[in-house]
Amino acid sequence: MNKSTQLKRMIQSQNPDFIMEAHNGLSAKIVEETGFKGIWASGLSISASMGVRDNNEASWTQVLEVLEFMSDATTIPILLDGDTGYGNFNNARRLVKKLEQRHIAGVCIEDKLFPKTNSFIKGDAQPLAPIDEFCGKIKAMKDTQTNEDFVVVARVEALIAGHGMDEMLRRAEAYRQAGADAILAHSKRSDIAEIEAFMREWSGRLPVVIVPTKYYRTPTHRFYELGVNLVIWANHNLRASVQAMQNITQQLFRERSLVQIENNVSPLEEIFRLQDAEELQAAEDRYLTAAAAPEEDE
Repeated sequence: MNKSTQLKRMIQSQNPDFIMEAHNGLSAKIVEETGFKGIWASGLSISASMGVRDNNEASWTQVLEVLEFMSDATTIPILLDGDTGYGNFNNARRLVKKLEQRHIAGVCIEDKLFPKTNSFIKGDAQPLAPIDEFCGKIKAMKDTQTNEDFVVVARVEALIAGHGMDEMLRRAEAYRQAGADAILAHSKRSDIAEIEAFMREWSGRLPVVIVPTKYYRTPTHRFYELGVNLVIWANHNLRASVQAMQNITQQLFRERSLVQIENNVSPLEEIFRLQDAEELQAAEDRYLTAAAAPEEDE
């Protein structure tokens, strides 16, 4: 089963599936080894790992290069956080073409203007794209895909931007009619009240994806009760790695010694295992040894 088909089945399942953020090949491999059935390629995390802001400062081709390593390192589907599609409908449909070439299962685009700003930074001050323009972008992407199961998720920012539930529903319905495979309902509240209200009004017209970063205290069983289809743990591998790196770097700066460090970090052997070093050794034994072997005289 190809990766897009795997992702589409997850999104259409009756009970919610859960996908985990990754931002490079190593973190993607860890996500798969842990048991997750899918990966969220977070725009925030990928840009932060490059040391730039989540404002489209990393070009879409730079993001593609990271995605290629992530895809090569894993067998589970990757859903890309594709920001606004990196431009107009033409940029967005070219993005789909390039994602399919790298076996990326789907992309989520949000109805803000390019260049985007992260939703949790002054979200209510961020203008939204005109509905007709965003619908045209969705249609262009769906017309471009060659894999019928490639997934396009429309992320609705109306609640983040302070436009209220009526606008949220109006936009979600327009995007459904434009051909989106799912709606990502986004909220920055610390409770799940807005998502609950949306799910009641939406009534299952199309699968719904959520990102509970801000309403993290909500018990997971509530997602099941509401009929959510996909839950994204959106940036926690990045945040965990930043904290770990800050702690170890500060300790080494203070102590100038590895004595108290070595037992608190992953052994080098674990890094080699994740890099699949044994496969290279086996390949060297097979190909380099064979090439070096003297030819027998006839």
